[in-house]
Amino acid sequence: MTREDFIKLSSLGFLSLYSCGISNLKMNKKPLAIQLYTVRDAVSENLEKALEKLADLGFSELEIYGYNGTFFGKSRNEFLAILKNVGLKVISSHHTTGILHQEKGTLINDWEKSIEDLHFIGSKYMVCSYLFPEERTFENYKKLPELLNKSGELTGKVGIQFAYHNHDFEFEKLDAQQTIYDFILENTSFDSVKMELDLYWISKAGLDPLFYFEKYPKRFPLWHIKDMKLKTKDFAEIGNGTVDFKRIFEAKEKAGLKDWFLEQDSSDKNIFESIQISKKYISEHNFFTK
Repeated sequence: MTREDFIKLSSLGFLSLYSCGISNLKMNKKPLAIQLYTVRDAVSENLEKALEKLADLGFSELEIYGYNGTFFGKSRNEFLAILKNVGLKVISSHHTTGILHQEKGTLINDWEKSIEDLHFIGSKYMVCSYLFPEERTFENYKKLPELLNKSGELTGKVGIQFAYHNHDFEFEKLDAQQTIYDFILENTSFDSVKMELDLYWISKAGLDPLFYFEKYPKRFPLWHIKDMKLKTKDFAEIGNGTVDFKRIFEAKEKAGLKDWFLEQDSSDKNIFESIQISKKYISEHNFFTK
């Protein structure tokens, strides 16, 4: 073998190894995902432009809100066409119970059609997002696990994982023995009902996510990544608040984490500026990777 041939082969080998390394890095990097509620004002003004802006910022996955038989007034075919045009995909969707607000897209009103439409656009998750204040009664809490179990059994038939998303009120006491959150966890199916843990709201309630990861391992495949200001406890950009993301992400295996979404409910800046600040922090910290 000539020296020239050796150099050529060595170069090819090196490039191959280098290429594999880059490929592995890409494989291990979590696609940027965002809860679309973060930019709800922009969505109301112009859906497609709002989605294009998120795609330009590097996002590729969405968790949506507001499905009511249509997707922001679009049919499922129209919405899917928009998603494909801008290069985004929906992997999760938020839904309310329908206990008092009896509209389409809720857990107790035409839920099967909701599942069919979310399955059509490729969603992996459907999430009970919120209990309205007037729904937060002892009687409704007691019936909630049955509703969640039934909802999750139906989504599971088409391969969609169902989950429940918390705020801070779930960490109040249901009775002398347990919180509302523990009651939900202990009375729902491990397989049919997972939890989407909102790191801001559990932190605002003064509780430790790791406590719940230890108590209910593998129940938390979805997280909302949000930060909290120290004094006001208002929403902050990721990295600009008090939430210890490094410590929490170190426990992701115990939690069963699969996907997470950046979310910021409100901001004292332009919301897209806030998103860029959060994105910069995420890109600089490898504990956000898979």
